[in-house]
Amino acid sequence: MALEPLRDRLKERFINAGVAEQNMVTVAAALAHQKFEVWVYSIAPFIYARAFEQIRNDICLHNLPVKLIGNGGGFHYGVMGPTHHAIEDYGVLLTLPNMKAYIPIFTEDLNPIITSAAMEKCPSYIRLGRSEKPNDYNPPKYQPLRQLTAGNGPVVIAIGPLAGSYIESFQKLPDDVRPNLWGLSELPFANIKIPTKLIDQLRDAKGLCIAEEHVKQGSAASQILLTLTEMGIAIENFRHFYATSHQFKYSGSQNYLRECSGVNVENVISVIKSLNCEH
Repeated sequence: MALEPLRDRLKERFINAGVAEQNMVTVAAALAHQKFEVWVYSIAPFIYARAFEQIRNDICLHNLPVKLIGNGGGFHYGVMGPTHHAIEDYGVLLTLPNMKAYIPIFTEDLNPIITSAAMEKCPSYIRLGRSEKPNDYNPPKYQPLRQLTAGNGPVVIAIGPLAGSYIESFQKLPDDVRPNLWGLSELPFANIKIPTKLIDQLRDAKGLCIAEEHVKQGSAASQILLTLTEMGIAIENFRHFYATSHQFKYSGSQNYLRECSGVNVENVISVIKSLNCEH
C-alpha cells in the first residue's frame, strides 16, 4: 500500500525480503560489499531494533554505506503500543562506529537528505515521520541545523518533525517571548558546523530548551550539551523535553503520547514563558 510504485519502477532491483529483517540487513551488507548502492526499508522499530546485531556486525564494523530507512520515528505508531515506538533509535544506532542519522523536518527535506545519504561512504539511518509544516510556511533551504522562527525569547532546538509542530504557535507569541527556534536534522551533532548566529544567540539567550521525541538516554540533547561545553559555551537555564516513557496508562495517538511526555507545544510554551520571567 506504499511501495508498489517503487517496486514497479525498480523491477528486479527491488527485493522484498519478507518478515525477516535480520536476514534483510545481512543481504544488504553483502550487496554493498559488492559495490551495489543499497537502501533498506521497514517501519522504524523493526529496522533498528530487530536487526541491531546485523547492523553492528555486518554493516558498521565494515563501514559499508548501507542506507537504513525507518518509517514512523518517535511515537508515530502510537496506537500500536510500545513495541512499535521508535524513541531510542538514533541514540542506539549512533553508539555504533561510522553511523550517521538524518531526521527530516519537512517533506521538502527529503530530496537533499536522500542526495546527501547517497553520497556518504558510511552507514546512514533516515528516520521518517509525518511533516507538520504549517500550511502557509515556506521552509528555509535545507541545512543540518537552521533557524525556523525568530524572537527575543529563549533558544529552542527541536529535532525532526517535532520542530515543525512548534512553528505556528511560536509565531503567534509576542516578540519578547517568541523563541529562536532551530530545527536539527542530522546527527552526530559534533559533526555539524554550528552557525555563528546560533552561538551568539546562545551566549545572550534567556535559556536553552531542547525538544525531541526520543528518550533521555542517548538523546540529541546529550550530544548538544557536550559539544557546547567543549566549546566553552555555558548554558545558564536549560530545559529538556523528551519521551519520558515507552508506555503510559493508556495507548493513544502520537499527539496524546507527546502530551503525556510533555513535548507538546502547549507545555513547551509554558516553560518558555517561565524562563522569560526568571530572566
